[in-house]
Amino acid sequence: MYHNNSIRLMAGNSHPELAVSVAERLGVPLVPVTVKKFSNGEINVKISESVRDEDVFIIQSGCSDVNDNFMELLILISACKTASARRITAVIPCFPYARMDRKETSRAPITAKLVANMLTVAGCDHVITMDLHASQIQGFFDIPVDNLYSEPLMLSYIKHQIPGWKDGIVVSPDAGGAKRVTAIADKLGVEFALINRKRINKHDVANPTSDAGDHMEILVGDVRGKVAILVDDMIDTGVTLSLACKTLAEKGAQSVHALVSHGLLSATNLALIDELPLCQLVVTNTVPQTQHQNACSKLVTIDISPTIAESIRRTHNGESISLLFGEWGEPGNVPIL
Repeated sequence: MYHNNSIRLMAGNSHPELAVSVAERLGVPLVPVTVKKFSNGEINVKISESVRDEDVFIIQSGCSDVNDNFMELLILISACKTASARRITAVIPCFPYARMDRKETSRAPITAKLVANMLTVAGCDHVITMDLHASQIQGFFDIPVDNLYSEPLMLSYIKHQIPGWKDGIVVSPDAGGAKRVTAIADKLGVEFALINRKRINKHDVANPTSDAGDHMEILVGDVRGKVAILVDDMIDTGVTLSLACKTLAEKGAQSVHALVSHGLLSATNLALIDELPLCQLVVTNTVPQTQHQNACSKLVTIDISPTIAESIRRTHNGESISLLFGEWGEPGNVPIL
């Protein structure tokens, strides 16, 4: 029997496996929710249990059909709001439109800000997400946002699953990830490297014989004879990963391992990843990975449900979640459900 102000978990259609895993760890059943479409594409939501004066957590990731999944989330939030939920927390492991966080060209939209506005207007009181593409997105909200990190899980994976990591080097495939890799390298006590991606065309005066296309060069660090640990926050097309792996192999890396937070892999030919000079591609399950794993033998998935479940429990109980950020003690040694 539920009492007022208890945890109520519900989920849309984006990532039911993660929702079930989180519910099992918390020992809380998922609220029965029916999310379906009318013939014209409109989304219809029905919540089968009362959420009046309850602490509601809605798990919905920004993956696959991003727009449909996001619209499902907004409607679920609105439905809970009008059903008198005490607090509504959107748990969004992979934040939609996170790559559109600033104006890169004239007349370009800042869609991540629009997403923040829509969540707030729908009635969201709190957001829990993971590994935002740009941490300044937290500033787009006027409500609390907890940006969790997969870094402790990845550090643990490196230490236990990658042979020779103590003689390794952590590599960023672009300048934007420099802060991320230096933090990981410091905690592992190893060196780091930085790769620069540039566009070469046949009319380049300095390289008149070069082929057109994207090329990468190592700006910082020496990877020769070392275990290269490539770290990034997102993989979608796989072009950057492919170029980076080939560059590291050409520069004499002993082996290459890639660790990526969000394995979108929406436009990636996974069969080609098996052909890369890459030992393994490690991703988290912020988005569903079952189909991807069936198509790629090198794909390994890290389960984030313990971190998500613990953040929900601590949020509900009014406890600090800073331990989940790895700020105190050794990252990865946080007591998890």
